[in-house]
Amino acid sequence: MVGPTPKPKRTKSLEQTLWEAADKLRGNQEPSEYKHVVLGLVFLKYISDRFEERRQALEAELTADGIKPERLVSFLEDRDEYASHNVFWVPEFARWGYIQSIAKLPHVGEHIDQAMDLIEKENPSIRGVLPRNYGRDGLDKRRLGELVDLIGSIGFTTTDDHGADDVLGRVYEYFLGQFAGKETGKDAGAFYTPRWVVKLLVEMLEPYKGRVYDPACGSGGMFVQSADFVKAHGGKRTDLSVYGQEFTDTTWKLAKMNLALRGIEADLGVRSADSFLSDLHQDLRADFIIANPPFNVSDWWDPKLADDPRWKYGTPPQGNANFAWVQHFIHHLAPKGTAGFVLANGSLSSKTGGEDEIRRKVVEADLVDCIVALPDKLFFNTGIPVSLWFVSKDRHGNGYRRREGEVLFIDARKLGSMVNRRLRELTDGPEGDIQKIAGAYHAWRNHEGGYEDVPGFVRAASLEEIRRQDFVLTPGRYVGAGKVEADDEPIDEKIERLTNELFDEFDRGKAFEKVVRERLGGIQA
Repeated sequence: MVGPTPKPKRTKSLEQTLWEAADKLRGNQEPSEYKHVVLGLVFLKYISDRFEERRQALEAELTADGIKPERLVSFLEDRDEYASHNVFWVPEFARWGYIQSIAKLPHVGEHIDQAMDLIEKENPSIRGVLPRNYGRDGLDKRRLGELVDLIGSIGFTTTDDHGADDVLGRVYEYFLGQFAGKETGKDAGAFYTPRWVVKLLVEMLEPYKGRVYDPACGSGGMFVQSADFVKAHGGKRTDLSVYGQEFTDTTWKLAKMNLALRGIEADLGVRSADSFLSDLHQDLRADFIIANPPFNVSDWWDPKLADDPRWKYGTPPQGNANFAWVQHFIHHLAPKGTAGFVLANGSLSSKTGGEDEIRRKVVEADLVDCIVALPDKLFFNTGIPVSLWFVSKDRHGNGYRRREGEVLFIDARKLGSMVNRRLRELTDGPEGDIQKIAGAYHAWRNHEGGYEDVPGFVRAASLEEIRRQDFVLTPGRYVGAGKVEADDEPIDEKIERLTNELFDEFDRGKAFEKVVRERLGGIQA
């Protein structure tokens, strides 16, 4: 009797394998800890794979050239043969084959720490940034060994249609996104800006060549996307000079790792530091500033900042850093520079702490180029809608002509597609959301006759009209109402969707209630 045909075994995706790796440590480590454990091992495995790939290619080249076997070793240990191909030198006891061979030993963590030390000593660009403490008592060594085995099954140099660099990009994007989604608290997701938001900022700014700066750079995603943009348009990564700063030390180290893996040379300062109190690039005037600073930070102020020269348009309120960031960006712009950054929607209309006066002065100085209202649920750690600001100085000669006395308003709140019940993405491609928004902006700035207002979506408003609106910059006030579309969603599907959204809000409410009760209990105690 012939049995049923067995179903073909599904091959796990790279992302599934990686998240399974993270799950190995869940319960033993907090998310804030295990993300560094896993990402450190991913880094180690990747550079080891690249090293071995180059070593095998070099051996094949030398053999073809007739080099005798007894002389091969000395040639294979020539560091210049690796550095010239942008490959890290990995010492023998830091190579993944060695780490894998001792994965089941009780001292595997100490050996991994030693491997990190060896790699840093041989590669100055990442000195002082790789994670340590794999040998600490609180890290379960059995699970760590299983994690090494699992990551060992991933071949990071097995190229797919996009090439090895994009495999690594997928690794980091997936991990950073997943960790941001799992953490809680004000620092959740602070190191990661969703890819579609970064892509939109870069597509609108078009940083072909020059100095790019991000004073709240997180894991360096803005720089990676900028470099990819240049490469996609026929340029070289060296066409950009990259400058950044990051406040959180572990995130600063992550950015250094992330950029080093991609061969992007960046000046992130000699240490992590507060961009307001310890500006590491005081003399920098950037051609492009791309940033997603933390929203509505209330504990940023220090008396030392009272007479800071950056506050040209007014001293920001001590209880909110939004307009401190705005003026920090303007201060660091070159005479022909443009900044694109994310801010909470409150910055468009707030009148507390003198923010309305600062906003008025910035608009009257003809610095505000464009405001884009984005839909909600774009970020892993917050469902609130945000806006993109584009602040521009004179850009004659850079392919644009300034539209003096005008601001472009784009209302993109209806765009985007839901990835799941809590997260939305902006679609890419020739007909996607990103191109629709960026295309409207470029048509307006280029003065080539292709721009026209679209009711409900985009409109150019004069300074006088903005003045009549009391300098409130909410796009909905200017673009008007669009054409009403028929609601053709089947009633049963609509009921199911609305029910799911309601239950989702119930869950969020319960989680919030739990946090409030815990904090009130702490106060009473």
